Amino acid sequence: MPRVSRVTAAIAIGLVVGCTARSAPPPATQSLDEWPFYGHDAGGGRFSPLADINRNNVSQLQIAWVAHSGDALVGKDGRGRTGFETTPIVVDGTLYFTTGINRVIALDPSTGAQRWAYDPHIDPTLDYGDGLINRGVVTWIDERKQLGEPCRRRVFEATLDARLIALDAASGTPCNDFGTAGQVSLRGVPGYRVGVYHMTSPPAVVDELVIVGSAINDNGRVDEPAGVVRAFDIRSGALRWSWDPIPPNVDGAPAQWRSGAANAWSVMAVDPDRHLVFVPTGSASPDYFGGLRPGDNKWANSIVALRAATGTVAWGFQLVHHDLWDYDTASPPLLASVIRGGKTVPVVMQSNKTGLLYVLHRDTGEPVFPVEERRVPQSDVPGEASSPTQPFPTAFPALTPQRFSETDVWGATPPDRAACRDSIRGLRNEGVFTPPSVQGTVAVPGHVGGPNWSGYAFDSTRGVLIVNTNSLPAKVRLIPRREYEASTREDGEYAPSMGTPYIMFRRYLFAPSGRPCSQPPWGTLAAIDIGKGAIRWQVPLGSMRGFGPSATPLPPGSISLGGPIVTAGGLVFIGGAVDSYLRAFDTENGRELWKGELPAGGHATPMSYKIAGRQYVVIAAGGHAKIAEEQVSDVLVAFALPN
Repeated sequence: MPRVSRVTAAIAIGLVVGCTARSAPPPATQSLDEWPFYGHDAGGGRFSPLADINRNNVSQLQIAWVAHSGDALVGKDGRGRTGFETTPIVVDGTLYFTTGINRVIALDPSTGAQRWAYDPHIDPTLDYGDGLINRGVVTWIDERKQLGEPCRRRVFEATLDARLIALDAASGTPCNDFGTAGQVSLRGVPGYRVGVYHMTSPPAVVDELVIVGSAINDNGRVDEPAGVVRAFDIRSGALRWSWDPIPPNVDGAPAQWRSGAANAWSVMAVDPDRHLVFVPTGSASPDYFGGLRPGDNKWANSIVALRAATGTVAWGFQLVHHDLWDYDTASPPLLASVIRGGKTVPVVMQSNKTGLLYVLHRDTGEPVFPVEERRVPQSDVPGEASSPTQPFPTAFPALTPQRFSETDVWGATPPDRAACRDSIRGLRNEGVFTPPSVQGTVAVPGHVGGPNWSGYAFDSTRGVLIVNTNSLPAKVRLIPRREYEASTREDGEYAPSMGTPYIMFRRYLFAPSGRPCSQPPWGTLAAIDIGKGAIRWQVPLGSMRGFGPSATPLPPGSISLGGPIVTAGGLVFIGGAVDSYLRAFDTENGRELWKGELPAGGHATPMSYKIAGRQYVVIAAGGHAKIAEEQVSDVLVAFALPN
């Protein structure tokens, strides 16, 4: 999962040539003016067919309305700090969103005026790993009910304290026929612990089922809670099935097998026609030492297609074998189609924290673009047996650097450069998939690398995938437990990894000035031409304004958390950067056409809809739950052209 740690005093984040591509069409019942799912459509394409706002008039965008949730919290020493990562949805003329403390709020999408609010009353003082965040809701219409009946349209939310809640979309009151008084407890999993096991992403809905994964804190112990995915009857809340990515009783598992997690904390996608649920999974526990979980650890670090009716595996594809780097499949899967040899091929596009991109057949999981197993460096840690190979796609270049050596060091001043070179000298440093070590290892990309949970958007008219990525190498070290108390404490993140012989240490590679040691840009936005298997353009995204010494300007390119959307108007909209802007880029060439200042960091994916003849672009701007220097806010901001 995407837990991020403090980085110095300045930042914390812990097909063949010639084919064409298109995303899946929206369901016949979906209005083209709405944004009914987290990713616009059930397959997560993030493409809006609206074109009222376009490259010719986007410079005229202005704030149309703002809505305050009232849920911006900062507790002692940053505990209880909220982030605002929600992506609203718009259906039936109402906008729905969640806050960092799991309140669900309904607004008038024309004015931002509140229609109702529901408070599940979570405990905001617990340590939920990623801070107080939630990324949104999903809705469903019960066709058995008449117009005007309560709970004909239901709104579902999964909470930080592990509840699944069904609300009447019209009033915000619980649907009493769902579970107990509108709620189902999600705590009944092996190893459940309060706060450690929680939910941050919206549920998925398919075939009258509502499906949830979980977020689980990283690096605490070997036997973290099980990362089960569960499906509940959408009317009654009764459990229909559960699936564990790494069940402990798999055939042939050695007696010493101990692990957990491999949880689906990111956003799932569904294919209603194929009755499939596409589940992105994270790493098995603990992240950096796998001596007690030998083998590939399937289906951790994978994209898995489950049959909606039973929860059985239709197919799975593992992106990282025996993960030792926290390389979760953090990005939501994206369902689209490609035309190859005159035939339409349904695909799943999937990336992860490595910055590698895989395109798989939606029916079988077989690579549509070639993937090869390559030899990778091997672990020298006693008790560890790393995977001899890892899968590398060969049709697309990596979206982030895969190596970081002394010649790649950057610094604004000679002392910074010297300190950065010293910081990696003597570390294991053989590029991507260099295993953690007792002496210390350069992890590139680091654990916030690649697209992370920001994901991507697919422009079906141009056949390009829009991706924002992070490039921030880290140092990772396994400290023998017996040496930990006697060791000299280096500034960074320490985690107990209970049940293993090692304490985990990691920190991003930063200079004394608080700036990254790696070459800028530290964050980019790119367009991948799916037909040609090439990067069409790649540009710096935003800036790290406000970090490091103020006397020296920072180069462009910011670490970003919060993804892009694309529109038929030829535009990419994205926030995510630490400099608190929503930006619009030209889809054809990556040129920045407009930016609108936000009251805090927009670490969320925006969305767009049209109502009463006016197109809006909306983003949550609340700062990040783990960046103590960022402004905390509670504002949903809507931009539109002047009336």
